[in-house]
Amino acid sequence: MKNDTLRKNPSRKTCEDTIKRILTAEINETGHNTHFKNASDFMSYFESLYPASEGLKRQVQRALKSLDLPRDDSGYFIINKTKGQYSKEQELLCALSLGCARISSIEKVQVLFIELKPALIQYVISLISENESLNESCITIVPSCNGIIVYTKDADAFKALLKEFWIG
Repeated sequence: MKNDTLRKNPSRKTCEDTIKRILTAEINETGHNTHFKNASDFMSYFESLYPASEGLKRQVQRALKSLDLPRDDSGYFIINKTKGQYSKEQELLCALSLGCARISSIEKVQVLFIELKPALIQYVISLISENESLNESCITIVPSCNGIIVYTKDADAFKALLKEFWIG
């Protein structure tokens, strides 16, 4: 008597789970997918478990379509992100490269607080930003509810420059 379970094609859900397992194993082994771009790349695995047929090929294609996996720039499937996540990451990457972004350590940064009336905060920030001497000594300026927080490499130098404008 023949074993009919060997002749049946797997369900779409079974194919999806198997594809996820294959891609997850690939990520765990190599760090990224460098083998799987389309349904035919998965067929050798499925054909080792089920008889090769057009039905099996269509089922694997349906499973991939249902998973709706994003692809990297080379066309390989990405298992650990949704299309939305991948799209947002690409957008962030583009924005960071357009803005010539770089990461700076804040280990040696000093923080100052300039107490101000709330109505003047944005105005003073813009004046500091427009003043070359003050702006060069700032890493960043952050408005707060009662003033401005200034991150600088040299708090004493910033204070000295600021004292030229007022006696605090």
